[in-house]
Amino acid sequence: MAYSLKYRRFRSRRPSAHAVTELRAERNYTLWLRFDDGLEGHVYLGDLVGTQSFGVLSDEEKFSRAAIDPISNAVTWEGEITLDPDALYRDVVSKAFAALH
Repeated sequence: MAYSLKYRRFRSRRPSAHAVTELRAERNYTLWLRFDDGLEGHVYLGDLVGTQSFGVLSDEEKFSRAAIDPISNAVTWEGEITLDPDALYRDVVSKAFAALH
């Protein structure tokens, strides 16, 4: 997932196939997410925090202020940092698939 989020600089013009419906910021730069189809899981974002674009989130208090954008249903923080819900969904699915195999 790090690659897909780290190098995505512009919001896609297409609507997302998945929407984040619940969100909880946890320790160690991890998010717990639930999506509109019921899929839920954890996503580690610590590798993004070290980048220039996401460096503002290195403060765990700021990271804990993650919210769901009411229009796009994406994960967002102050300063208009937004994560694509489809990329987050793919990360959760890949971890679930890996756990099964």
